[in-house]
Amino acid sequence: MPQLPINFFIEDISFNLKRKILLRKWVESCIKAEGYRLRELNFIFCSDNYLLGINQEYLKHDTFTDIITFDNSEDDKLIAGDIFISVDRVNENAISFKVSRQDELHRVMIHGTLHLLGYPDKGKEAKAVMTKKENYYLANRAV
Repeated sequence: MPQLPINFFIEDISFNLKRKILLRKWVESCIKAEGYRLRELNFIFCSDNYLLGINQEYLKHDTFTDIITFDNSEDDKLIAGDIFISVDRVNENAISFKVSRQDELHRVMIHGTLHLLGYPDKGKEAKAVMTKKENYYLANRAV
């Protein structure tokens, strides 16, 4: 069976992502459920400082963040993108929100994917829709 076009990369940290095959299938099933197809999706796991550098260089923001999503899609309904995730931020947020690190990591992964599917999260209404979608896909994962 060919590997799904979902790649995982680690930059400047020691990190072991578990259940990669199941994660690929879960993310792709979410994409298909939204009526899209997948060309290529890269998840890049990194440190706060690494992601801060990206935030400063590309978005001109001087703040830590848990995720930055770059949409590389050229066609409607065909997903291509890079999702950078700060494992440091995910770990801290898991503690703050009193959830497991795995659950928080999966929430951030699907959050970035939802951005590529056209869901914004700026404003109260958009944030509520995003959270509802995240909760739906988190509840329906087999990871």
